[in-house]
Amino acid sequence: MSAEGVQAGASQDVGDVTEAFAKANVNGDAPPKTEEEYAEAQLTLRAIVSSREAGVIIGKAGQNVADLRDKTGVRAGVSKVVQGVHDRVLTVTGALDGISQAYGIVADGLLKGAPQMGMGGVVNNPNTHPVRLLISHNQMGTIIGRQGLKIKQIQDASDVRMVAQKEMLPQSTERIVEVQGTPDGIQKAVWEIGKCLIDDEQRGYGTVLYNPAVRVQAGARPLANGGSTYSGRNRSFNRTGNGADFNDAPPTYNRRSGSDAVNRPPPPTTTEDGEEIQTQNISIPADMVGCIIGRGGSKISEIRKSSGARISIAKAPHDESGERMFTITGSAGANEKALYLLYENLEAEKMRRSQAP
Repeated sequence: MSAEGVQAGASQDVGDVTEAFAKANVNGDAPPKTEEEYAEAQLTLRAIVSSREAGVIIGKAGQNVADLRDKTGVRAGVSKVVQGVHDRVLTVTGALDGISQAYGIVADGLLKGAPQMGMGGVVNNPNTHPVRLLISHNQMGTIIGRQGLKIKQIQDASDVRMVAQKEMLPQSTERIVEVQGTPDGIQKAVWEIGKCLIDDEQRGYGTVLYNPAVRVQAGARPLANGGSTYSGRNRSFNRTGNGADFNDAPPTYNRRSGSDAVNRPPPPTTTEDGEEIQTQNISIPADMVGCIIGRGGSKISEIRKSSGARISIAKAPHDESGERMFTITGSAGANEKALYLLYENLEAEKMRRSQAP
């Protein structure tokens, strides 16, 4: 029903019919969410922070981050320190209303306790601070909008300045969106950005999360596209910072008991053809794991056979999001083909679900 068809004096019946058509979803699109539905929608939003910023966010004996959780009801944490790397990852998971409040509180804390540096250098306005959000490359379009209209709308509504990085971060499919503004402005901007991500949730499936540790892995060397690869010699890779790897418990490993574990030879660092063995991690949403593995493991076996890469799957989710970690090990070409096949299966499953009655 067009807007012109609804006259000022239209009867209640016409209004009821209009509402019924909206609820019936006759065009096949999901009806727009209310502000209350957005507020309660669950989301994970990550951000890059410096070591100093991480210290401010965590606080003495973890007091600041504990207060943040209590005030907003979110789960929040900062990834562990990686020697030689200044970046750490802040992860906030919960209802969008709580997440936007949390980032407002974080910005306020950083404004008071951390240097004010942004992509353009020192910030001139003493009342603002940048927050560098990590956004899936596939979801960036919904935040920028056609001809940049959406990002302009977000900036105008929240009185912030936003800069979207063009390149994806190394060994990931995430990009940085820097939001520069007052704590209140950042809270409003995160609310609007979160709404975009919720509306475009499916495009975020299969995102390869940025892990600062890739910059210093043993044997790392640059790729032509500006990324980096990791040597297979060091298998203890940090997870991608999406939740519960923020506790202080030491990492656990499956070890053999007795002298067998001590005398076990180190894993090979090259393939039979002499190519360097590399390892990559990818987080797969819990509801998509089954379609990747296939009945009786048929699909994952086919991907292993076709790509030549070894693919191991974590038996349990690595954090509260329920995502499972897939570890791909092999030559650069084998890993690239395995990633392609994994994404191909994810996209096929998303298409199948979108077309299901």
